[in-house]
Amino acid sequence: MNNPWRFFIVVEALLFLFAIWQILSNPPLLMLLLFGIFSIYVVTTRKQKTNFYNFLLIIGCLAIFISLLNSPALWIMLIFAILFIGLKGFEVSGIDLTKNAFWRKKQMIIVETDEPHHHQARTKQQWFGNERIGNQVYEWDDINVNILYGDTIIDLGNTILPKKDNIVLIRKGFGRTRILVPSGVGVMLEHATIIGEVNFEGEKNALRNESLKIYSEDYDENTRRIKIITNTLFGDIEVIRV
Repeated sequence: MNNPWRFFIVVEALLFLFAIWQILSNPPLLMLLLFGIFSIYVVTTRKQKTNFYNFLLIIGCLAIFISLLNSPALWIMLIFAILFIGLKGFEVSGIDLTKNAFWRKKQMIIVETDEPHHHQARTKQQWFGNERIGNQVYEWDDINVNILYGDTIIDLGNTILPKKDNIVLIRKGFGRTRILVPSGVGVMLEHATIIGEVNFEGEKNALRNESLKIYSEDYDENTRRIKIITNTLFGDIEVIRV
């Protein structure tokens, strides 16, 4: 999913369905929820609001709250929402909650100046979602990808690698990675993961909390070489010749 908010909505919807299933499978919680809904319905349909109906409204709200409070899925929904909004929501809005924090009031920052460089690029990276690099012809620059969740495809066939050691650095939490390398380029792959599989030019290696460093047969002979360094928690990586 290219839109991280779409991923958030899908996960929250699945957790909400799981919470409904938990309540339906627990008769006491189901009865408590139905009593709360019925109480609120009775109060809202009455034109005259007496003390009894106000009391009934409070009891109904408490019944619904207690029934929902006993569903672990709803707690997971809240935790996921807090983590997602904390990591992504403030990033989108541009709000810095620590700007006026007390530990910054007496902070001394020493800035080292340098001559300005014309070749400077600043790229916004997303935390969630699938990403493809190299759909169109592009000028080569070392690639540095950081992502929490999603699949990544890097196509090196639409660029010209300089005659030197070129770097592709990928740090990822969860997801699959595919790197398309043109023929005539020496490849070195260094991969570390908790659980995943490495498919390097047709050779497969299953890793379990291991790291693997592997070279192509023509690596030492080629002047154009690519060094691929990847770190993932859970996910497979595949290097394909094109």
